[in-house]
Amino acid sequence: MDSREAAYRRRKARAKRKRRRKILGKLLSFLVVFLAIVGLVAYFGWKRYSPTKERADLTQYFKITANDQLAVIFNNEVVEPCAISSEGTAYLQFDVIRDKLNDRFYWDSNENLLLYTLPNDTVTVGVGSREYTVSKEQQTENYVILKTVGSTAYVALDFVKKYSDFDFEVYDDPGRVSIVTEFDNIPTATVSKDTAVRYQGGVKSPVLTDIVKGDEVVIVESEENWKKVRTKDGFIGYVKNNTLKAQEDKSIQRNFTQPEFTSISKGYTINMVWHNVTNEVANANILQVLANSKGLNTIAPTWFHVADTSGNLSSIASADYVNYAHQANVEVWATIRDFDGGINSYDETYELLSYTSRRTQLVNQLIAASLQYGLDGINVDFEKVSQECGVHFIQFIRELSVKCRQNQIVLSVDNYVPKGFNLQYNRKEQGIFADYVVIMGYDEHYAGSPEAGSVSSYNFVKEGIEETLKEVPANKVISGIPFYTRLWAQTPKTADELATDEGTDAAEYPDKVSSEAYGMQTAKSKVAQSGASEFWDDTAKQNYAEWYVDSTLYRIWLEDAQSISAKLELMKEYGLAGTAAWASGLEDPAIWDVILQYVN
Repeated sequence: MDSREAAYRRRKARAKRKRRRKILGKLLSFLVVFLAIVGLVAYFGWKRYSPTKERADLTQYFKITANDQLAVIFNNEVVEPCAISSEGTAYLQFDVIRDKLNDRFYWDSNENLLLYTLPNDTVTVGVGSREYTVSKEQQTENYVILKTVGSTAYVALDFVKKYSDFDFEVYDDPGRVSIVTEFDNIPTATVSKDTAVRYQGGVKSPVLTDIVKGDEVVIVESEENWKKVRTKDGFIGYVKNNTLKAQEDKSIQRNFTQPEFTSISKGYTINMVWHNVTNEVANANILQVLANSKGLNTIAPTWFHVADTSGNLSSIASADYVNYAHQANVEVWATIRDFDGGINSYDETYELLSYTSRRTQLVNQLIAASLQYGLDGINVDFEKVSQECGVHFIQFIRELSVKCRQNQIVLSVDNYVPKGFNLQYNRKEQGIFADYVVIMGYDEHYAGSPEAGSVSSYNFVKEGIEETLKEVPANKVISGIPFYTRLWAQTPKTADELATDEGTDAAEYPDKVSSEAYGMQTAKSKVAQSGASEFWDDTAKQNYAEWYVDSTLYRIWLEDAQSISAKLELMKEYGLAGTAAWASGLEDPAIWDVILQYVN
């Protein structure tokens, strides 16, 4: 091989090596770029999917805005911070206690008193005191029971718990109180490995707290890969499904015993009539009332009125009246009213009942009068109770019930047929504290009603019974019926009158109506004098008549043996405690034979 060929081969070998180095360099560059891309993808994937260690702002999470505030966890919800801490004691706002823990607590903001009514006692606490009274006996706690901050009342949770069925724990960092009222069939799970509880479902959500293997949590909600849980110390957040095991429903046995409220039950069907007594002379009519009735075992004379907003009693009670009734084996349940004598407005009833001292004055005078005249019962007929006054009215019933129970006096409370606008009467609580709850199953259409109609149609009475029974036991419910009706005069409105009507009144009520109330016999004679014929209204379950005099249409739904029988059938069908009629002297005497069939 000559030198030229050798040189050629050397050059070719060098070129080949150069090409290999060049290719290798390109491969190395590509590999570096590839690895860099893979690294970036892995980094961003890790950034996207790896769990964050960011901690949530717990002050913001618990909605804390002041140093002395305690965050509040109520069952499975973080609520507004309505608690404070003072000298190591947790205090909760009164409104929250009433609405969420125990609505039997009562706050008198006028006289700065906290009250709690037991079957035979009333617990009383003053602001800033460690002492409280039960039946005039003073007791002491090692903490201030009741505090006020401005116009807001706060009650020590330790004190509330003495009378209420709930558990609570107080924790630090941040200060918070966890309150639990649910103890049956609670879904729980055990933590299978250490993990974080996050604000929301997802590994990028901030961490609220950490839980460790073996901890128990309450399951609030379940999602596809996450569960919302409540920790023992009051954090509510999310953990992965695979960190939980041993899911089961648990019930916690309670040592708390609810107070037992006893009631007087007469053991027979109540057959009561109200006796509208307007003056002392009218008390002499008791002999005629007793002579005209049959099967009557209870009479409620309208003797008592609230004289003023200070709680004084106006009375026309008669010992002779009571003696005559007792000789006929008829009990006397005297009626106390907040209208038709003395006070007579919603504002006055509110002024009376919103002060503890005024309620106490009225209760004491009622009990004193009952004992003085040998009354068997007190019948409360308060018809001027506004929405705002409802909490004060039911507290009056509670306090009166304590005194009645102590003296073996029957307490009955009169109520409208339940509607959305009269829920403030709190029939459920009445059914616990009172002996009997009376439905006034009349005034469906009343004086001043914009349209003519029955005073007491069948469905109106039935609705009153059914709605009341949702809250009150049947053996405490008395169904009130009317011994009266209304004769309606109905005339078309003039064009000017229609033009002045507001809203839809012109279309809905095109006629002017007025009415007069009549007893059974007078109403019957009005129909007879008109020459009109009666016919049975099967919806109202009453006999109905109508007639014209010139351009005026007269209409009447009669109360008679047929209509009263239909109402009393409802009393029997629903197993009620009895019946009560408004009012003595308005009935056809023959109606007592009808009533007698249902009360025996």
